Amino acid sequence: MTDLEKLPNIGKELYKILQQVGINSVEELKQTGSENTFIRIKTIDPSACISKLCALEGAIQGIRWHNLSKEKKQELKDFFNIVSK
Repeated sequence: MTDLEKLPNIGKELYKILQQVGINSVEELKQTGSENTFIRIKTIDPSACISKLCALEGAIQGIRWHNLSKEKKQELKDFFNIVSK
């Protein structure tokens, strides 16, 4: 198991998707950020949902995505609505 797989919210499916979009380490995920990583994911999976975006942000912060602050969840929701149009 890699360090990336050990992050909260990163299951087998999301780990495989991250590899497909060129994210292979915790450092790469943090440098790319949740929003840019999500944009990459949307290019190969147009049906990617808000939960995936929140999962990425939670992984970067080291917490379950359910525990993201209300402000951060709203920020991500606003971003998701823009990129999903």
